[in-house]
Amino acid sequence: MLFAGQAMAFQCPKLVKKIEDEIAIRFDPASQDAKEKAALAADLHAKGNHAEAEKVAKDGLKILGM
Repeated sequence: MLFAGQAMAFQCPKLVKKIEDEIAIRFDPASQDAKEKAALAADLHAKGNHAEAEKVAKDGLKILGM
């Protein structure tokens, strides 16, 4: 059980990286919104709130149509 929790914690940075990679090649309003979500997700991850960070990052990806 502990291992599963740790594995999920590593999901946050991967999702943020996906957003950052996508917004690096896009310059539309959706990319700006997703950039803000990525920053918030990274902050939440740093504070240890991985579940919320993952949710926010997934929202950012959804904004990008991913």
